[in-house]
Amino acid sequence: MASQYERELRQVLAGVDKGVEAVIRSCTEEEKEKMRLVTSRPFLVVRAAGSGMEGTGDLLALRGDICFPIEVKSTKASKLYLSGRTMDQYLAMVNEGQRCNLMPLYAHRRKGIRGDSWMIFRVETDNLKGRLRQLAKSIPPFPRNRNGTPYLNWEEGMPLHKFISLVCSNAAEQSQTLHRLEVRAIRKDSAKQLNIADIIDEKIGVASDIKNQTDILSELARRRSR
Repeated sequence: MASQYERELRQVLAGVDKGVEAVIRSCTEEEKEKMRLVTSRPFLVVRAAGSGMEGTGDLLALRGDICFPIEVKSTKASKLYLSGRTMDQYLAMVNEGQRCNLMPLYAHRRKGIRGDSWMIFRVETDNLKGRLRQLAKSIPPFPRNRNGTPYLNWEEGMPLHKFISLVCSNAAEQSQTLHRLEVRAIRKDSAKQLNIADIIDEKIGVASDIKNQTDILSELARRRSR
């Protein structure tokens, strides 16, 4: 059966009003405002646990522009060290992320915390493209201990309300659209400049030809007058 925390996160990402409001009761007004953005840009959230395949995570959140496999963890302590089964899960998420060009996520729910009790972490892969590659720059990867082993530290994650704001904000979409328009405009200006340069070169060439022809005619006229 799905844990209560899986259901909690699933309802938030799916933009279910009742589920969102239940999670944000003790949040600040700013956190509430950001979390509610998901109601206008929700995900289809499918429970993946029990599918018999490693690396699928507990939830799969899908939308027209992006999708994430998500592993859900809950603890009372701020840190969760990976070993045995939990390390196998992590390595399987890395493998599936690499194989399918995905960005797997971990959602760490800290028990007994007021406010936003969820933190989001990114499983590191090196073949992301497009929107996922841009998002990866903002979502923190797993911290690592002195031996380089990944582990969860709730204190170092991205709060869920900030993650929601990142993936659901119209401002973010508008910023990306503006960037694409700016790039397109720069390319057009460059093309125009190249065309102008070609026209100038052509006119200079014509002028040079005319000058040469004029010089020849002048020379012929000078010789006839002798």
